[in-house]
Amino acid sequence: MSKYKVILFDLDGTISDPKTGITKSVQYALQKMNINELNLDKLECFIGPPLHVSFAEFYGFDEVNTQRAIDFYRERFKNKGMFENKLYSAIPLLLDSLRKQQYTLVVATSKPTVFSEQILNYFDIDKYFDFVVGSNLDGTRSSKTEIIQYIIQKYNENSLDDFVMIGDRKHDIIGANNAGIDSIGVTYGYGSLKELNDSNPTHIVNRVDEIKYILGVL
Repeated sequence: MSKYKVILFDLDGTISDPKTGITKSVQYALQKMNINELNLDKLECFIGPPLHVSFAEFYGFDEVNTQRAIDFYRERFKNKGMFENKLYSAIPLLLDSLRKQQYTLVVATSKPTVFSEQILNYFDIDKYFDFVVGSNLDGTRSSKTEIIQYIIQKYNENSLDDFVMIGDRKHDIIGANNAGIDSIGVTYGYGSLKELNDSNPTHIVNRVDEIKYILGVL
């Protein structure tokens, strides 16, 4: 067993592949804003970061129009988009093995908590997690640093050395570094190897089953 005790998992691009649901919901929101984007691949950049960051960064929306776009996005996402999603195939076995070895598992995601909980329930993997921490619907607690720090405060009987953050984007790694904990960058999601390397993770893996070797899962 590894030195870690509390394992933090990002959701999108780490536990599941949400591309269809997220990109189609962004496409829907943009259409409502009179922007037609036919290429869903161009919208992969929305997978991972908080929505208010992405709409402002990639489409130049001001605060008012960003909130309008998020509201349109959620119209489609909550009814359909969140279920246009698929688990990475090796994830259930990894989670089951970690639980059997007494690890504490926590979801740490910028996606709103209410949607995250429904997705975990939909895939029947909610049983593996002790805690789910996402953003609030009003946009607060959306940065990965805030989310990780909130979890650390929740498990304040543990030392920082007990925690590790697993994620596919720079936000996961930067958040872990800011909070003073280790991280595992995964290249099978939506962050490039360069993006992850530039963020200075503790470890990098290419497949889900490589995570178990770092965590000492038999």
